[in-house]
Amino acid sequence: MSHRYDYTLAEAEAERIGAAIGAALMPGDVVALSGDLGAGKTTLARAMLKARGLAGEAPSPTFAIVQPYAPPEVDLPIAHVDLYRIEDEGELIELGLDDYLTDGALLVEWPERLGSQGWDDMLVLTISGDGDARVLTAAVPPAWGGRWPLR
Repeated sequence: MSHRYDYTLAEAEAERIGAAIGAALMPGDVVALSGDLGAGKTTLARAMLKARGLAGEAPSPTFAIVQPYAPPEVDLPIAHVDLYRIEDEGELIELGLDDYLTDGALLVEWPERLGSQGWDDMLVLTISGDGDARVLTAAVPPAWGGRWPLR
């Protein structure tokens, strides 16, 4: 059973929260980032990548769909995935997302496009509201156990 936490998500807070989650990532982790266009999903993902050592600006993977990062660019292989353009869950098999979980982690924007596919132990982050009234709801699975950095 997942634990649920809610956080106010002003822009500076988004970077702090993303950095804390990024620092806690381990191989095999999947972070699902859900919310409307412009909600801040990519901001959170960029903060997670920065926490793992990415020095430059991470491009949005909207058109590439999968943007992989590997050492020495980051200290943990991470694939930043944007499923916005996926129209049928049958297209997902071609992405080979499970392959990234052998020694790395996945950050998945638009996880709703996974349909019936997905991972049981996904950390699900949902952003709702807008502006300074945005709220981040985290559904933290048991696999994160004592690692959840935002109590």
